[in-house]
Amino acid sequence: MIDLRLDNALVAGETAPRAIAIADGRIVSSSGPAARTIDLGGRLVTPPLVEPHIHLDAVLTVGQPRPNVSGSLFEGIAVWAERVKELTVEDVKARAAQALRWQLANGVQAVRSHVDVCDPELRALRGLAELREEVRGTIDLQLVAFPQQGILSYDGGRDLMRRAVGLGVDVIGAIPHYELTREDGVESVRFAFALADEHGLRVDIHCDETDDEHSRFIEVMVAETIRRGLTGRVTASHTTAMHSYNAAYAYRLVGNIARAGLHMVTNPLDNAVLQGRFDTGPVRRGHTRVKQLQEAGVNVCIGHDSIMDPWYPLGYGDPLQAAFVLAHLGHMSGDAELRRLIDMITVNPAAALGLEDYGVREGGPADLVVFDAPSEVDAVRLVAPRYLVLRAGREVARTRPAETTVRWNGVEEPVSFLREPT
Repeated sequence: MIDLRLDNALVAGETAPRAIAIADGRIVSSSGPAARTIDLGGRLVTPPLVEPHIHLDAVLTVGQPRPNVSGSLFEGIAVWAERVKELTVEDVKARAAQALRWQLANGVQAVRSHVDVCDPELRALRGLAELREEVRGTIDLQLVAFPQQGILSYDGGRDLMRRAVGLGVDVIGAIPHYELTREDGVESVRFAFALADEHGLRVDIHCDETDDEHSRFIEVMVAETIRRGLTGRVTASHTTAMHSYNAAYAYRLVGNIARAGLHMVTNPLDNAVLQGRFDTGPVRRGHTRVKQLQEAGVNVCIGHDSIMDPWYPLGYGDPLQAAFVLAHLGHMSGDAELRRLIDMITVNPAAALGLEDYGVREGGPADLVVFDAPSEVDAVRLVAPRYLVLRAGREVARTRPAETTVRWNGVEEPVSFLREPT
């Protein structure tokens, strides 16, 4: 017996609606009777959204202990350094759990969170490690040891990174452009790779998150990845300095990134407001060379980065909102490009996180997201609510948008934001 059948489901990448049958938490053949059916009416269905880059330890701290008056990256780091002193395990868990609820409502079922380890007590990491176990089975949470103040620039930074490994982080991070010198930045990257290699962990580094065209630590990541044979296990996040590199250097670099098999994460929401702060015009858009990387075959993902913290006062944990912004800032408004944005918040970050049991396929997990939209393009255009979210065939979230009406020629009538058929 089929437990649940979703009729008239338009699976992303397909051209016509079909049925999706679910039994024992897996997708099965749609033939046979079903205990329950839901007619999706042609709505778009994707595998779960995947968040490849967020800072759950900092969510919902905007204005604490003071506002980021300049709105800059470095003032945000300074404000956060003050807030870290007030952290408790309970504080971190409560705020992060709230953000995870928002993400789940938006269809996110796998999250990679960077966690600041520049704290001798590692309170944020201990809190998120506990939360990781509490949400297991609902949201898969990966934790990155992230040295916000630097590995070499922060007293005891190397030891804190090693202690973080002992507390069970999944990924090793770094922030080379924040170290005191370029030489320290290079050494921090090499330290992070050596630590990850030693313990069989993945690497995800905040790299070249600056407008400075001289910040070129991504080439160090490429070299370490190739030399250590870590292809497919390394992610470079932000890399906004790439928007300022000269064309010849960028061309060679993109080729080497592809050769190394790096995953790349761009964060349109934060970087659109944090980068270009010193420009008087034209103002740089604040993201990496997405289209060039994709043309070279590089896996590029979209991250949310922040939710109401010292760096970004907005957001509600929806990767689709970040994709909508990238459509504009990245000139990704072509039909194929708009559809590709959906991959950049689903299958692409799933690959970066190393998720294996993933995807809408017979025999696969019944982890599904239903958008209140009839296509990938409409989902992006409307930043469409998630009509239904399933985990192992169980409903874990649903949204029923309110009805909108207008008075037209004196008559009240419902309005749909979908284009009427012609």
